Formats: sequence, C-alpha cells, structure tokens
Amino acid sequence: MAMKKQNKVAQTPAVLKQILKKCSSLGKKNGYDDEDGLPVDVPKGHFAVYVGENRSRYIVPISFLTHPEFQCLLRRAEEEFGFDHEMGLTIPCEEVVFRSLTSMLLLTN
Repeated sequence: MAMKKQNKVAQTPAVLKQILKKCSSLGKKNGYDDEDGLPVDVPKGHFAVYVGENRSRYIVPISFLTHPEFQCLLRRAEEEFGFDHEMGLTIPCEEVVFRSLTSMLLLTN
C-alpha cells in the first residue's frame, strides 16, 4: 500500500503537466490568448485553481506543486473530482484553509 502512494506521488509531475495542459486548453474563449490558449490573466509560471464551496478562483505559482502539503490537496482533488472534467482544477478545501496554506508556502519559497 505504501508503495502505491509513493508511486502516485512520483507520477504527480506528469499528471500535473497533463492537468495544466487540459486546464489551459479548455477552449479559446474570451479571456484566453489566441496564440497559446492560456488565460490572459494568469502570469507565466502560475496556474489557476478553484477552491471552496463557491469555487473561488486563485492564481498560484507552479512552485507550489513541489510542496508535499499542496500535493496532498491535489490527491484529494483527484479522489473527489478526478481530473477528467471540463472544469478547471478544483481543490476540495475550505477557502480559509487554502489561503492559510498558500500564505505559509509563499513564506517558505
């Protein structure tokens, strides 16, 4: 069982790359760059996530993907929502907890 969890974490960068690609290519709608399909309001090196009951949108740095605490949230997101849907990356977490975690992660970068 422990081997399965380690394997899943080891696969996380590849899975995350797929997620980010899918999230950024949901369609070339208003708010998306025509050339690369990325949201125009998301700076390079960042990605958008949706958090909480109201699905509030947060822009977070890609460097968060290397933190075990954030990886735990991603595993929970996969278990609860899966990654094969038309919405952006949705994190199953209360907003206050997410803001607290991301504030802590910003201080450690």
